[in-house]
Amino acid sequence: MKMVTAIVNKKDAGEVCDALAEEKITFTKMATTGGFLKAGNVTLLIGVEDEQVEKVLELIRKHCARRMEPMPAVVNAGVPAFGYYKTEVLVGGATVFVSPVERFEKM
Repeated sequence: MKMVTAIVNKKDAGEVCDALAEEKITFTKMATTGGFLKAGNVTLLIGVEDEQVEKVLELIRKHCARRMEPMPAVVNAGVPAFGYYKTEVLVGGATVFVSPVERFEKM
């Protein structure tokens, strides 16, 4: 058994969750915040049998889009730049960890 931990952009989370539910793959959804952009994410905890891992990863890949989004530029210790210059950064996609599960109990 494996634990798939997927950190997904909140804009993609609905589609990912719908796709997992459609395949009868259960998960726990938690609202989280990223450290770099301090933007909203969703962290999914997905416990699956070893042979289901690739299917889960495929669904996540299919429903997570990478895109450029504007971000205010900052200078000198986090002080916003005069006039709030904006820059674009690549966001979206997913960060996924697959870990072995030693023991699983549903109580």
